[in-house]
Amino acid sequence: MAVKIRLARGGAKKRPFYRIVAADARAPRDGRFLEKLGTYNPMTEDGTIVLDRARVDYWLSVGAEPSKVVTRLLRKAAKTPAA
Repeated sequence: MAVKIRLARGGAKKRPFYRIVAADARAPRDGRFLEKLGTYNPMTEDGTIVLDRARVDYWLSVGAEPSKVVTRLLRKAAKTPAA
């Protein structure tokens, strides 16, 4: 089973909100997922990212492949100092 770390879209029309999830690569975008790893809200001024870093590191260690957008968000979250 190939696992991807990707975004699942939620929210209303023109008001997106995303969950960062670990999911089987064959599952639909907003369908079944293995674990919720965090959230991303692009509607805030700074694009709020909330992550469970320990679980993200676990999934990466067992071979999960992040999508291009999730890779960018992980880098952005790593640069931001923890509040």
